[in-house]
Amino acid sequence: MPIEDATPRLCRHEPAGERAVAVPEGDWTAAQLASSRVWNGLMAKLASFGQVDDWDLRQVGALDHLGALALWNHWGRRWPARVEAHEGQRALLERVAAYPTQAPLSERLSLRQRVDGFGLAVEDAIAQVRDFIGLMGQLLLDFLRLLAAPQKGPWRDFSGHLYRIGAQALPITALVGFLIGVVLAYLMSQVLRQFGAESFIVNILGLALIRELGPLLAAVLIAGRSGSAITAQIGVMRVTEELDAMRVLGIPTGFRLVMPRAMALAVAMPLISVWTSMAALVGGMLAADITLGITPSYFFEALPKVVKLSNLTLACAKSVVFGVSIALIGCHYGLRVKPNTESLGRGTTTSVVASITAVILIDALFAVLFKTVGI
Repeated sequence: MPIEDATPRLCRHEPAGERAVAVPEGDWTAAQLASSRVWNGLMAKLASFGQVDDWDLRQVGALDHLGALALWNHWGRRWPARVEAHEGQRALLERVAAYPTQAPLSERLSLRQRVDGFGLAVEDAIAQVRDFIGLMGQLLLDFLRLLAAPQKGPWRDFSGHLYRIGAQALPITALVGFLIGVVLAYLMSQVLRQFGAESFIVNILGLALIRELGPLLAAVLIAGRSGSAITAQIGVMRVTEELDAMRVLGIPTGFRLVMPRAMALAVAMPLISVWTSMAALVGGMLAADITLGITPSYFFEALPKVVKLSNLTLACAKSVVFGVSIALIGCHYGLRVKPNTESLGRGTTTSVVASITAVILIDALFAVLFKTVGI
């Protein structure tokens, strides 16, 4: 058949004394119907035909799912009175007719079902709080056990986690901290220049970065980077049944899995916080030198005078709390993973969101409780 004859078209035959017969011709396939001009013209032709009860599909060169669906929808999703078709064409039309193209409407939940769903959600929340408190208590007991017999502690696991969580996070935290310092210094310089208070940029940058933004930024980055990794590692152990094997062998999961990660984050977070604050101060110092002409020597001389050492102590103290919280949340959601990949992905996502939320809440709590420290 020539290429031009493959264009889908529709003819109407009206034999004398008989009912009209619709005769599709050409290739009713997705390749031919892909053109909007061909598709719109064919739909207009079908609409002009109206309801025809007799159809003869034997002149169709090729018919696929799209062409069969176009015919089926034109028929009003029911069979005409008479359809002449080859065996393959009829089988394709029957498959299209067997499966609805529209998704079934969802049922409206009754009041009882909504109450039951709310009760199950509350029960799950209470169970999560109970398990998290139990994890905190187990961590305390494991730490006391470590103090009683430090030579039996999982120090190799601790050093490995300290390297992956701490040392490998230094480049990204330094880069983000440096850029944040540049942005803050540039924006503040525009405002301070209007009031002739350029020198106060040292006070603002020093207090904001050392006391608040440095620890908070480092904690958010570690929550996204290491908190998700902790949940994924323990979740994979659940999927591969390693946790069940540890339980059978009598290996305590809290002592070997939770405590090394919590200790590593408790040690690494203050160091990463100081590192991030230093990178941010360097970025702010360079931006202040470019925009306001405040030299680095003046910056170094004025910073210790305007920012008390207690601010750095407070930042390191809350960084320890950030680290332990991120580790506990990551381990909590990792231990709750069910042995399937869908639960693993959902647990990892929830862990990151919960860790970042917890970090912000803890930072707000520290800001309220220690509002007079270092000011």
